[in-house]
Amino acid sequence: MAKNIQSLERAAAMLRLLAGGERRLGLSDIASALGLAKATAHGILRTLQHEGFVEQDPDSGRYQLGAELLRLGTTYLDVHELRARALVWTDDLARSGGEAVYLGVVHKQGVLIVHHVFRPDDSRQVLEVGAMQPMHSTALGKVLTALDPVAHAELADAKREPFTAATVTELPDIERVLEATRAQGYATDLEETWEGVASVAAPILDRHRLPVGAVGITGAVERVCRDGELRPELVAAVRGTARSVSRDLGAKPF
Repeated sequence: MAKNIQSLERAAAMLRLLAGGERRLGLSDIASALGLAKATAHGILRTLQHEGFVEQDPDSGRYQLGAELLRLGTTYLDVHELRARALVWTDDLARSGGEAVYLGVVHKQGVLIVHHVFRPDDSRQVLEVGAMQPMHSTALGKVLTALDPVAHAELADAKREPFTAATVTELPDIERVLEATRAQGYATDLEETWEGVASVAAPILDRHRLPVGAVGITGAVERVCRDGELRPELVAAVRGTARSVSRDLGAKPF
């Protein structure tokens, strides 16, 4: 049986201690409570602080849980609620649209797929939950970048690879695409990420009307497009699904 990594166990114990005791603890308190040498405890705290999981009060020198840990916990809860609220609606969208449906959230300058409904036929398909998609070229990514200030700010630093001849990579051009996305309320990807594949996505909003994810349909160009444009009934179905999930999350009608 593989052994646990001692430094990670100590870091986890330290986080639990900070979460369960007084609001702030000093280095001596932490080292004593965990039976660690001060130098060892300080090294772990310094690493956790660097990663944003622990913060040190500049006046007292005491430690408390950091904002990054709170953000991770909130993301975990948000993603699970988002998936739970979207299950029925995404199943209906795949069935009515006849294509694969994806649910994505912003993660590390990309789109993390948190739910994937297979195309309702007998073709061989691979589950893509946990896969990352690019932000600048996919319909899911464009929607999230257009509406999420954090994702938009990260766009300049993200790698903008030209996947096909249709991929838009220059920032001024991408900004025009995002402006159009905000105006129309959805985004498209016409062979910009994968040749022969097109998609459309719409934003999912929470009760504060903030974007918490995006839902989209993806399929072969010849099936989802007509005369070079995405079929309007698919666009309407995706937008309707996004509104339904948003409503279930507490967003007012939009």
